[in-house]
Amino acid sequence: MRIEVIRPGLMSTVQDEGRYGYRRHGVHPGGVMDTFAARAANMLVNNCRSAAVLEMTMTGPELRFQENQLIALCGADLSASVDGQPVPLWRPVALMAGSVLKLGKCRSGLRAYLAIAGGIVVPEIMGSRSTDLKTGMGGLDGRALRAGDMLPTGEASPEAQAMLNQLLRQAKMEKLPMKAAAWFLSSREWPSYQAEPVIRVMPGMDDSRFSGASLEQFYKGRYVIGPQSDRMGYRLEGARLELEQPLSRLSEAVTYGTVQVPADGQPIILMADHQTIGGYPVIAQVVRVDLPVLAQARPGTRVAFQPITHEKAQQLFLYQERELQLSAAFIRRRLIETGDH
Repeated sequence: MRIEVIRPGLMSTVQDEGRYGYRRHGVHPGGVMDTFAARAANMLVNNCRSAAVLEMTMTGPELRFQENQLIALCGADLSASVDGQPVPLWRPVALMAGSVLKLGKCRSGLRAYLAIAGGIVVPEIMGSRSTDLKTGMGGLDGRALRAGDMLPTGEASPEAQAMLNQLLRQAKMEKLPMKAAAWFLSSREWPSYQAEPVIRVMPGMDDSRFSGASLEQFYKGRYVIGPQSDRMGYRLEGARLELEQPLSRLSEAVTYGTVQVPADGQPIILMADHQTIGGYPVIAQVVRVDLPVLAQARPGTRVAFQPITHEKAQQLFLYQERELQLSAAFIRRRLIETGDH
């Protein structure tokens, strides 16, 4: 089964959870920026969490579905529609063969995720289907989508197929080009997506090396995400941060969410396509549960930072995992109930 790309959008790439186990060779994990939205989209169509999805940034593509498909859209609102009918987010949606899904400009957030039952089936490289634009590896020839591309998709699970069949029957009865499930993943389950987010961070290994005034500014002031931000890192603009003493050392390992401070004193938050090592002082580390919030923050967004302990960060992560597992169990039960009818 294939999906035709009529219009590619601003930046649409095939991504999964990333390419792990190769840092020692200088290969970063990459993968989806908003791990929560991508995982939720896969849950809603009964895919495994590692299934490849389409990550769409700012302006979405236009896609023609050659076969009946069960899909889910999560994350940013890209004003999705089929034949002029709005496509709701955060729930399973059945599309008929020949349907054209149009995703336009962003109403909120920055990145949307399209999961198709069965996943997007491009070749795995180093255990991942994720697109690495800098090396030209993975996805569709290591690049963003182009008009005329064909996205191959896998076989839906029996539960997803049953849901698709039920929704298609309803669509035909109501003479609609698509039909969404009545149930959905509530906004109460989402991360704290906000217009001006407060990002929780743990102290970095060099936070004590910064002046007291700089630490106060970092935690009490606000920074703006600069226009040069991308999947590799968010460059922040605001008050200059300064060390008490010059720091010279070899590079250290860094990861998604590491907050570095280069010589100009303007922080950089490393994102999904970050380098594997870095020599700049590290003032903080963004907690894992808030990385999806950052992934949806556009250039120009004002962000603030709140310090928390490692123990609190672990508690937040475990709570989010428990809630996701409960949501996955609920979704699977609804899909199984559909198949029993």
